[in-house]
Amino acid sequence: MPLTPRAGREHDRQILRLAVPAFGALVAEPLFLLTDSVIVSHLPAPALGALGVASTVLSVLVGLCVFLAYGTTAAVARQIGAGNTLRAMRQGVDGLWLAAGVGLVIIAVVWPLAPSLVHLIGAEGELARQAVTYLRISLLGVPAMLLVLAGTGVLRGMQDTTTPLLVSVGSFALNAVLNLVFVLGMGWGVAGSAWGTVLAQSLGAAVYLALVFGRHRAPLRPDLAGIRAAGSAGVALVIRTACMQVVMTIAAAVATRMGDDQIESHTVAVRIWTLLAFALDAIAIAGQAITGRTLGAGDVAGTRTATWRMVMWGIGSGVALGLAVVVARPFVPGLFDAGPAVAGELLDLMWVIAALQPIAGVVFVLDGVLIGAGDQRYLAWASMWTTLAYLPAALLVVLGGGGLTALWLALGVWMTARLVTLGTRAYGRAWLVIGA
Repeated sequence: MPLTPRAGREHDRQILRLAVPAFGALVAEPLFLLTDSVIVSHLPAPALGALGVASTVLSVLVGLCVFLAYGTTAAVARQIGAGNTLRAMRQGVDGLWLAAGVGLVIIAVVWPLAPSLVHLIGAEGELARQAVTYLRISLLGVPAMLLVLAGTGVLRGMQDTTTPLLVSVGSFALNAVLNLVFVLGMGWGVAGSAWGTVLAQSLGAAVYLALVFGRHRAPLRPDLAGIRAAGSAGVALVIRTACMQVVMTIAAAVATRMGDDQIESHTVAVRIWTLLAFALDAIAIAGQAITGRTLGAGDVAGTRTATWRMVMWGIGSGVALGLAVVVARPFVPGLFDAGPAVAGELLDLMWVIAALQPIAGVVFVLDGVLIGAGDQRYLAWASMWTTLAYLPAALLVVLGGGGLTALWLALGVWMTARLVTLGTRAYGRAWLVIGA
């Protein structure tokens, strides 16, 4: 959709006002996770592989709950757009109570299942033992992680992405310092890395609770009907996220069964992919907040033009990040103290990761726009179809004896399928539902 120069600049200002702080907050997390990997990589094998296996399980658990941030952002933004500030805060509080409850349930259910889950990923022996240690300690921080997600969603829905940036940088900087002290200084191994994350996340959750209930004077009392409604609205987003986690879990399982060098290389590659994905997701976060607000205010034309502008930003950002990966490629193995075999795998994977960035830029933007529009049901169905597109590609890698590069090309098939399904939906009008 063509824009006048003045309209384009106005949309750019709105996007950048939300996306730039969101970028900082999103990149802070994978940057410090990368720092964790760098620190743990100095421990004897299989410490880094154990971190990768346990992180895969945690990513599934916490990733399934990302609706606490995304759904809350969309719901609060719609109420803000419609001028219902009190209702917006009520929905935000419902999300916080839901986060606390879900976190406690996860601890109770997953703790006894930890050995089985790491074995399901393919870990055995010492690799499995260290992975279980990391996973069980990290579970203690899951309620805090989920409260951080919900608290972030509340503030983003209120069109505030600067405060989450400050909280994110502070908590993850603390995480990096604690990891250095616990892992290398005190010699706690992978357990030290897990404890550092738990303490840092707990502090971050405390800050969000103070902000929502203190600064914004939100009602503390839980509303059971509202909590149930928030949970029901999040089901479709859980399905969407579950499909994405299935894809990444299958990839981790295939890589694990290829050998120790391959799972270490895959672990580092996933960290880099996550860093880039979080960077691109900054525009998607702006998309959630802007789309929810404009549709809540009944502004369909503004939603359309903002979406087109964000897609252009997504393409440009993807190209820029792809080029950055190419430039950084020769230095990646040394950063992780990789041996010759792991270094060779990583250098090959960097080409695939770089090539996928422009596609990812569009996919993440459209995903955020449709979440902001409350189009969760379509996103759930689309995610199931794109997962079905990925499975045959992954199966060919296994049956054909392909290596890590082939596995990541299969992930490229999945991303292309997401581009098609999201692009088709965004081109239509069914998702443009106005009002609170």
